[in-house]
Formats: sequence, C-alpha cells, structure tokens
Amino acid sequence: MIKTELLIDNNDVATSEYLEVNDPGNFEERVGLLAQATKSQVDQAVTSAHEAFKSWSRTDLQTRSELLLQAAGILEAEAPHVIELMARESGMLLTINKAEIGMAANIVRDNVELAAEFLKPKQIEDAASWVSIEKRPIGVIAGIVSWNAPVILTMRKLAPALVCGNTIVIKPSPFAAMGISLLLKKMAAIFPPGVINVVHGGAEVGDALTRHPLIRKISFTGGAKVAEAIMKSAANSIKDVQFELGGNDPAIILDDADIEDLMPKLVGGVFRRSGQFCFAVKRIYVPELIYDRFFTRLIEEVAKFKVGHPLATGVTFGPMNNRHQYQFIKDMIDRTRKSGAEVIELGEKLDPSTWDGGYYLLPAVVKHASPDLEVVLTEQFGPVIPVVSYRTETDVIRMANQTELGLGSSVWSSDFDRALAVARQLEAGMTFINQAGTSRLGQKNIPFGGVKQSGIGRESSEIGLGEYVEYHGINYHKI
Repeated sequence: MIKTELLIDNNDVATSEYLEVNDPGNFEERVGLLAQATKSQVDQAVTSAHEAFKSWSRTDLQTRSELLLQAAGILEAEAPHVIELMARESGMLLTINKAEIGMAANIVRDNVELAAEFLKPKQIEDAASWVSIEKRPIGVIAGIVSWNAPVILTMRKLAPALVCGNTIVIKPSPFAAMGISLLLKKMAAIFPPGVINVVHGGAEVGDALTRHPLIRKISFTGGAKVAEAIMKSAANSIKDVQFELGGNDPAIILDDADIEDLMPKLVGGVFRRSGQFCFAVKRIYVPELIYDRFFTRLIEEVAKFKVGHPLATGVTFGPMNNRHQYQFIKDMIDRTRKSGAEVIELGEKLDPSTWDGGYYLLPAVVKHASPDLEVVLTEQFGPVIPVVSYRTETDVIRMANQTELGLGSSVWSSDFDRALAVARQLEAGMTFINQAGTSRLGQKNIPFGGVKQSGIGRESSEIGLGEYVEYHGINYHKI
C-alpha cells in the first residue's frame, strides 16, 4: 500500500491525518493513504516556494529550460511505473494514463520551446528615447488541479510557471493525487529545493493556499462553485486568477458529413475517460433529414464498449471516478427518463457481479432529446449524450450558443469552407472541425480555454505563457 506524503522543500513531510484512497472500480480495494496538510504546513510549502523564488527567478532561461526538458524525460521514464496506480485511484484505463503522460511531456517541451522567443524583451528606439518592454516572473503560483487528467492539467500550470521563473505549490485533487505526486517528487528532485511543492487536502487546505499572502497567482482547473470561492479568497489580497472551468461542448453534424468516417472519432470525443473530461462532446445536433441514419450508426458504435475495471482484460470503458459524480449522472439519467425522453443504455458489462462494488455506469444515449432538457443544457461530465435534431443552420447555431458555457465545440462536414463559416459563429474558446479535440499542432499553438462561464484566461501557447509574467516597461530619455 502506498503512503503519499506532502512535498515541501524537496522533502517528504508526514502529517497527523491521512485520507484512505479506495479503488472506484472496487470499493474493497484500498489503494493507499494520502497525507492531509494542516494550515501550518500549507504555510511551510508557500514559504519554501517564496524563498526558492528569490534565486530561481534570477536563474538564466537556458538553465531553467534544460531542467524542464530533463523533467519531461522523467515523466516518460516513470510512466510504466505509475500508470497502474493512476488507473486504480482514478478509474481511468491504462492506455489513457499512458497517453496522458506522453502528452504532458509534450506540454513541458512545448513551453520550453515557446519561451525562448516569448521572453525576449521588446525594444524600441527613436531620436528622443529608448523603450524596453520586459517580462518578469510573478512569484509563487498556486496550482489547483482536477482529478480527471491530473498529469496534463498539472503540467499546463507547472511548465509555463517554471520556465518563466516562478515557483509553484501544487494541490492535486484528493480523487487522483498519488500518481501525479509520485511524478512531481521525481521531477522536483532535479530542481532547487522549494521550486516545486505539493500539498494535499480538502476545501480548508485549498482556502489556506489561495488566501496566503505570498501566493501571487492562482491557476485552477475544476468546477464553477470552487472557482467562485477562490475568487472571493483571492480578492482579499488582489491576486490574479486563471480558471479552466469545463464546458457543455456541442457537436454540430452538417447534412454533408461522412457519417461512417466521423462516427468513431465522435464517439471517442464523447466517451473517452467515460465522458469525464472538460472538452468532451456533451450534446450532438443532427439534421432532421439524416437523423435516423445517424442515430442507428451511433447506437452501433456505442454498443461496442466493454465496461469494467480498468485493469481487467478487454475493458474499454471504466467506472466513474467518485461517488458524487456517479450519483449526479445516475440522477440526471433518471430525471431524463421521467421527462419522457428515450434513454438507451448500451455496451457490455464484462463482470456484472462486481458492479455493486464500483461506480459503474453503462454509456447512455438520449434519442430525440428536446433542446431545453436538463441533460442538454447542463455539463454532464459523464457517460450520457443527448442527440438533438435541427432544421436549419441558423437554428443549430442558436441552440449551440444558448448555454453560459463555451469551452470547446466541433463541426462535422465534408465541406471545409462551410464548416469554417459555422465554426466562426460559435461562442466557444475552441472549435474543432471533423474531430473532437486538438491535433499535435493545435496542442502547441491553440490557447486552451473558454468564454463566458467556462473560465478566465488561457493555457498553452504563448498566450498561456503570458499568464505567468508581469510586464515591466523601462523608458530612457536621451534628451
């Protein structure tokens, strides 16, 4: 059994209280114990980061970059040793965890590559004066990370923060903290003490971290209610914030779309991680004229999933991560049925005898969903997808834009120009054409984030680096 301590000043720090972590696919299996920080220990972590900042912020960019590139290599080297642990604590498939760590390593490398140009001062001169616009690190960053993709989400904060000269205190979610903590410990060992610190705990620990006077910026990925609380605590000392808060991403199928080609990509975009990721497709809009043909093909594809424990042979669909999310989706499906909508559960239970001991749900599809149903207008964050019919492009754009969430979106068509015209009318931070996610080129260059209540600020690209600097203007007067 694994015991995960706090990491402060490159040292394991024990606590008086530990949270028992159980397998969401097998409640009787205890995965490990997770240290719960006190307010005093949060202060120690932040103070350690603050002291480290004094020298790390003056460390040259080449050194910072070389260490981060080494850290990317550590992520890849450690992947085989942590993916099973990550599966047992989170319910995510081994293949998903392996791919996540690979993508996280790419995130680190991308930030290093972009920083070389981004951090150069901009200098302007005329006969009367000289101006230099320079970028400085902010200070100690608080990185608060959700449970659904902890390695990717952590690296989106850590890599730009550190390459820009900041230090960081990471608070992983209690629902997926052990794997990422082991990786962070390995990475931290190559950096000066205090550059990377890790604390664990619930709301009280989060509040102590976000209220701390030495924290200069808070980067948070998670839900809107927690973000609201963070904004309130940050206001006490006028801290900057960056939020990625999820979405209710529409997929718009145009009438010229190649249904056979798109279906595996679309279904992957709905049900990867059992639907538990922020830019998952969460509602599908299909033209009336092709609805029945589309829906029949959708049912065939979703029925292929094999649901069970992520470590079991042949499993392609794992359990929900935690009781709250499981019950939320289960209740939403019940309410959807009671509304009169047709809910079709699909897939195969690989070992039905184990289902009472885990947070298992079959993937569900809602046929002819009314556009004003709760399941359409709410971010589900789980394995249920409503399919709505529409008549005109004007109608579907209006429906796609009717929620207060605007993270991702997708348009599916055989005509690029037509799809692009629709994409440009969507209220979203990102729109994908003929896929439900970013390409490798997009991962590096697209500012990741949303509009409306899907967040504040961006991650990834040079825009994401800009979240971790202050600007300093210097003006020399020649005459």
